[in-house]
Amino acid sequence: MFPSRSRIVPPTLILALALAFGCSAPEQSADGASDAAPGSSDAVSEASGAPAPDAASLVQLLADGQVLFGIFPGPSTREQGALMGQNRDLDFVFYSLESGPFDIMSTRVYMEGIAEGSGTDAAHPLVLRVPPIRSGAEQAAANVAEALDAGVAAIVFPHVESAEDAAVAVSVMGAELWPGNPDGTLLGFLIVEDRSGVEQVDEIVATPGVSVVFAGPGDLRRAYEGDMEAVEGAIQEVLAACRRHGVPCGITAGVDDIAERIAQGFRVFIVSDAAAVPVGRVAAGRG
Repeated sequence: MFPSRSRIVPPTLILALALAFGCSAPEQSADGASDAAPGSSDAVSEASGAPAPDAASLVQLLADGQVLFGIFPGPSTREQGALMGQNRDLDFVFYSLESGPFDIMSTRVYMEGIAEGSGTDAAHPLVLRVPPIRSGAEQAAANVAEALDAGVAAIVFPHVESAEDAAVAVSVMGAELWPGNPDGTLLGFLIVEDRSGVEQVDEIVATPGVSVVFAGPGDLRRAYEGDMEAVEGAIQEVLAACRRHGVPCGITAGVDDIAERIAQGFRVFIVSDAAAVPVGRVAAGRG
């Protein structure tokens, strides 16, 4: 069963947003690279002969009320991807193309490494951070289309500052976005990491179709000029908004604080130290 908060995004809303922001549906490439369904990772599995990522597993874990654990990627190489694939405590691997060239080919190679390292098990889904929506809604739509064609399971939208940003993020993800589509297999993560985002966090989280909202401690620290009391206050505001609207809340954490964050109600984690994952799994009852 999926949570009662699941809300279908009206097709008219998606169309209106697409038209308003100049977004268009992605076209297939001449060589048919986009024939596979978004998020299916067929291109990766066919190229490597390794098992495809189980994108639906992330949705099912969230729908079941479980806590999810992911990790920062390390070097962007096939070998590093293979190491991540071997760590079976993980639910996903986080990868970032927020800055620099939007090099989706390096992402594909890394995903092939994950699949190879997974052996006969399902490969870990990849969660990809794209450039901020402030770079332009049309560019955001193009980036998301390219990433989904590569087989990523979730898109991370950084620096979400308003309900308008959140609506664009939902619209460009398409019909497979959960929970707008209760049977969808894709997730959209929004990161609130600016003062303006914190001030509008309730409207952001209330946007129909939003999958997960993250509090971003690193950028919040810069936004609040190192005032850690204010940073923690902002983090708790994001969590409170997620609780009010029944949206899973995410955060980064380490060995020393992951259990505390789980007790506070955070449900999606990205860690830099793999040792934090087994600690978190035990705290979440998934040990």
